Amino acid sequence: MVAHAPSEVAIRPASAEDGEALGRMGAALARLHHEYDPARFMLPDDIEEGYRWWLLRERDNRKAVVLVAELEGALVGYGYGRLEGKDWNRLLDRHGELVDLWVEPGARRGGIGAQLSEAVAAELIVRGAPRIVLATAAPNLAAQRLFERLGFRATMIEMTRDVEPPIRPPSRSRRK
Repeated sequence: MVAHAPSEVAIRPASAEDGEALGRMGAALARLHHEYDPARFMLPDDIEEGYRWWLLRERDNRKAVVLVAELEGALVGYGYGRLEGKDWNRLLDRHGELVDLWVEPGARRGGIGAQLSEAVAAELIVRGAPRIVLATAAPNLAAQRLFERLGFRATMIEMTRDVEPPIRPPSRSRRK
């Protein structure tokens, strides 16, 4: 792996022409999560098309940020974030959320992930986010180390319980 100088990487807003690459990279991210835990992370048949559609749609949403990293004329990564309001379920006040971060395997370990993360966060802050929140897959220790280096701290742990076969609620017997 060859590290790249930050000046060689261009971080820019995604364009409509980036749709195919966004779909491919988003699908790669979804497949990675599915490999981590197939029961938790869905993997629809049309994942590339779905991600292409979703990210291009979000690109036009004033509450969303979709940026790409370009190196030597090729897209090598993307970052996606959203402004979110108060969420009583998560006890989370207004915030920006870094939803997706992907860097192609051959372009990793050169600082592109950090640049994308910081660029998405900066854009969310400019748009009014008082804090940035993100989640990583539990087995993705490399991502967790990156985010810790960027100043993020662990605040929640998601836990999943599969229900197969379905668990029946306990019967409620009445005493007479």
